Amino acid sequence: MIRLYCASGNPGKLREFRLAAGNAPVEIELAPHFKQLEPCVEDGQTFEANAILKARHYGQHVAGPLFADDSGLEVDALNGAPGVHSARFSGPNSTDESNNRLLLEKLRNVTGRTARFVCAIALVEAGVLRGVWRGAVEGAILHEPRGDGGFGYDPLFFCPQLSCTFGEAGASEKFAVSHRGQALRAMLAALIPG
Repeated sequence: MIRLYCASGNPGKLREFRLAAGNAPVEIELAPHFKQLEPCVEDGQTFEANAILKARHYGQHVAGPLFADDSGLEVDALNGAPGVHSARFSGPNSTDESNNRLLLEKLRNVTGRTARFVCAIALVEAGVLRGVWRGAVEGAILHEPRGDGGFGYDPLFFCPQLSCTFGEAGASEKFAVSHRGQALRAMLAALIPG
């Protein structure tokens, strides 16, 4: 059994990572004392850069491998925004509701609403970057939220593969196609032989 520490203060992400691990011989734990640690400054220009920054920052506080992700929504009509600013799209005290409201305002008269969720995961151990894995899922932003599952932009993100929003999809159904599921499965495939 491999123990992997996860650097995330988002309980939704931690749940999804554990779900994605499925029957793999891994145990995913929140990094000890995560909430007491000095927050990482996420000033990278890409999801990959921010994932690496976070993994290196929090990895120094654990004995063993630690992964961190950076993920978000890229909307084509907004030139890729909110992108790396997805969690704080509506300002420093952003909530899921305020971010979704701002997204809908910015897309009010827009017809082309294609978008994608992107996730990059970086893994460090003993100060060494062991790899970075990326996942992406294409979809479109609806005019109003549907479903109360998931978190973040999930109720607005229509996924053609599922024929529903991520907010309407069941957790395992969503994770089978999601950006976070893709990136985590790629990392686990690299770590677990056979």
